[in-house]
Amino acid sequence: MDDNAVRRITGWAGVGMLVFWAGQFPLYLAQDPSVSLYDGAAGAAEAYRIRNIIFTRVLLDLCLYVAAMVFAAGLGHLIGRADPRYGWAGSLVVAAMAVWVGVTLVANGMEGGLALDALAPAPDPSVNRALTMAYLLIYNSSIAFAITGLFLGAAGWAAVATGVLPSWTRWVAYVGAVLCAAAVPSMYGGPLDPSGFYNAAGWGPVIIANLAPAVWFVLAAVLLLRRPASLPAGRSPGRERTPGRAER
Repeated sequence: MDDNAVRRITGWAGVGMLVFWAGQFPLYLAQDPSVSLYDGAAGAAEAYRIRNIIFTRVLLDLCLYVAAMVFAAGLGHLIGRADPRYGWAGSLVVAAMAVWVGVTLVANGMEGGLALDALAPAPDPSVNRALTMAYLLIYNSSIAFAITGLFLGAAGWAAVATGVLPSWTRWVAYVGAVLCAAAVPSMYGGPLDPSGFYNAAGWGPVIIANLAPAVWFVLAAVLLLRRPASLPAGRSPGRERTPGRAER
């Protein structure tokens, strides 16, 4: 498989991520916003009402994570091939995505657990409340933000430094990484309040968690599909670095 084929696969994996993300976004709007996150009994009843929607959200997330790992593996490969000196950065991109997917899979397990517990003859309100607090902290709050910011920063820098993506795309990634870092302390923002701006369930962090990475992934996917492979500054076609040899 040549690098152009890897670019195409990576680009289409990025498109797949966006399709699965967009498909589940309306499903989160089906949840009744009037139900307090601290009311376990009402939360269990709501989880029962939208149980199939919750399972569908989890399923779409699983598909998204498969596409994300293909995207990260392809991007890491392209970075290392474009300039072997940045091979470690390509490895960091893959590792950051693996951790990102790992922690959000835990959150999805907790979210699915809400629906499974709601199917019990007598759902336990404390289970609903505990799982809700945990999955929100992971999925749309501080834990996910830290890893998302690391991925965006590493991918944005390494992809531009090696010529895999054009130079202006790094600023989109850097802005996303800074916004994620600014939202990490949201867990100190007081009680969970989806109508509030800055707390672990606030609409501000939720927008940052979804919008900033999505913009960069859109750009990266389109550019990987449409832009031919390019060499980083200082390299010419047909001239390959030999590890261990000094350049003259």
